[in-house]
Amino acid sequence: MASFLTTIGDEAALALHNLTDRARDITDPTIRLGVTGLSRSGKTVFITALVHALLNRSRLPLFEAMQSGRISSVHLDPQPDDAVPRFQYEDHAVDMIEKRIWPQSTRAISELRLTIHFESASGWSRVFRPGKLSLDIVDYPGEWLLDLPLLQQDFTAFSRQADTLSKNAARAPLAAQWRELADKLDPSAPADESAVREIAAAFADYLRACRADEHALSMLPPGRFLMPGDLEGSPALTFAPLTRLAEGTPPKGSLQAMMERRFEAYKNVVVRPFFRNHFARLDRQIVIVDTLSAVNRGPEAINDLEAALVEILSTFRIGENDFLSSLFTRHIDKVLIAAAKADHLHHESHDRLEAITRRIVQRALSRIGSTGAGIDVLAMASVRATKEARVRSNGHDLPVITGTPIAGETINGETFDGKKTTAVFPGDLPEKPGLLFSHVADHGEDDKPAINIVRFRPPEPETGKAALEVSLPHIRLDRALQFLIGDELA
Repeated sequence: MASFLTTIGDEAALALHNLTDRARDITDPTIRLGVTGLSRSGKTVFITALVHALLNRSRLPLFEAMQSGRISSVHLDPQPDDAVPRFQYEDHAVDMIEKRIWPQSTRAISELRLTIHFESASGWSRVFRPGKLSLDIVDYPGEWLLDLPLLQQDFTAFSRQADTLSKNAARAPLAAQWRELADKLDPSAPADESAVREIAAAFADYLRACRADEHALSMLPPGRFLMPGDLEGSPALTFAPLTRLAEGTPPKGSLQAMMERRFEAYKNVVVRPFFRNHFARLDRQIVIVDTLSAVNRGPEAINDLEAALVEILSTFRIGENDFLSSLFTRHIDKVLIAAAKADHLHHESHDRLEAITRRIVQRALSRIGSTGAGIDVLAMASVRATKEARVRSNGHDLPVITGTPIAGETINGETFDGKKTTAVFPGDLPEKPGLLFSHVADHGEDDKPAINIVRFRPPEPETGKAALEVSLPHIRLDRALQFLIGDELA
């Protein structure tokens, strides 16, 4: 990560964290795995499915340590950070398996420790390694990563970026109320708390509208405006970008001076502690991407997702960790970009979903460059909600997916009750990902992908077993595990 994100004090605190962590790793090897993604990408489902699969020794053919029988036991342990909320795995598993509802989205940071006992594949390693790995899973909203680039911006740059974004075709109608209020404000006038609260609320409403399913936009800083938590109503969250800015330094006590002060408070009170205490201490990272929702909404949503992922991935301290350098500076040495909801497509389109996702992150990966880190992209479904089938229609054999749509979903004019199972032809993704990044007018209506995105309930559970003991079907969860921690269990 670029040094502008940290102060000398931050780096000193991080070096102390690293020394403490590395000393503990000698007797208790630990991997801190960050799990993130933008809202509703499936972070909570991924963590629940990962923990559930390991605890229950689910079928994971591509996870070598499990497949070969070298894992002797897996269990949950108390997490090491007492100040961080525990990820409520048991509650989420019951929601998915017994209630057949998807768990609530991530709204704050949480953590869970999973301890894996194993036998190394190497006789040499069996002598010198303890045969135990602690996996600390850190769950945090991807929107918070979009705040890290704010650390290199002043209020003027932040306002100009927000102003430019709000003029995009997809955003302009959603930003109208905030812009109307901002255009009327004199940045040099005396600060008025009522006016500040009003424009801050309008800006937050605009961000929420951008995030809604019908728009699926992704570039939405500041992240805590969408997930304020216990900071709701605080001055650090009561500001907004301005469309009119004062010449030079704004007068003391002016509206812009107040906005600048609160913007700096947001960075110091909210953003820096998250970076210093959590984000900068990660070893491995998975970024879960809802590519299909962006594809379904068109080029504006895709380009916006691409821009957001450039911001997110460029904040990672990516690189290879050697023993000496890792004592003071920790790098993320493996990053997995996972395109979620592969079960919403027939397997014949999974390679295209991967290709589109790889194209979306291409610019971000180019910026990261060759740093010795392992980076991979895959299409997956942490929990598979559908099955595949084929149906005859108008003399053609069509690949379909079958499942139980969530109550209220409408398909071809039929509204489902959450109980009836149906077959859906999901459509085809284009062979050439570049077609998705241009408007239909550039290529013709025939090139526009026709994808049917249906929200399905979790699958029917196995009978005769308790919720925490059943197996959950998945797509490539084993491949994700092998990439993220397989080398640590070799």
